[in-house]
Amino acid sequence: MNIILLGPPGAGKGTQAKILEEKHGLKQLSTGDMLRAAIAAGTDVGKKAKAIMDRGDLVSDDVIIGIVSERMDKPDITAGVTFDGFPRTPAQAEALDKMLAGRKQKLDAVIEMKVDDEALVERISGRYTCAKCGQGYHEKFAPAKTPGVCDVCGGTEFTRRPDDNEKTVRDRLQVYNKQTAPLVAYYAAKGNLHVIDGMADITRVTGAIGSVLEKVKG
Repeated sequence: MNIILLGPPGAGKGTQAKILEEKHGLKQLSTGDMLRAAIAAGTDVGKKAKAIMDRGDLVSDDVIIGIVSERMDKPDITAGVTFDGFPRTPAQAEALDKMLAGRKQKLDAVIEMKVDDEALVERISGRYTCAKCGQGYHEKFAPAKTPGVCDVCGGTEFTRRPDDNEKTVRDRLQVYNKQTAPLVAYYAAKGNLHVIDGMADITRVTGAIGSVLEKVKG
């Protein structure tokens, strides 16, 4: 089974992709991770990607698709995959369809994790992490029990990701919404788009995705 998780940065796609891998054996495929791995391994596609990036250019869709195809040839892909953050444009979606068809495969479901932009800004911009042990916190939703002290290790130094600020989050959401609106329409027209509430808690989102998988299996 091959599925796509659609959703803006911070929607929880990575978390759900890991759960799908644990529960259903669907390997999480993130193009960023695959790109780095292909370059590190020195594969033909990886060398091509590195040459493009060294010139300061964006990696083209055909190279991205080549990396995806190369990764899907690996022996650990048995039950299927979850595409996390890919495709990003209708052109990539069409290229993915052709690549899967060439492998006599298809997309079983495209799951859009629908979120409220304002709530997502609040969710992301309040995150911080213990610098010592990596425990994650949130100013509003999951603060440390004692302000300034990590619950887990007692550390007193905390960090924030540079892009976990309101302006950056809003900019990323604007780009995502602009890119993804036609992508949502593309898959809706094909009849394999399923929309779930991405603002629910992790357990409920996992359950909703599970219900979609049961539906497409049946």
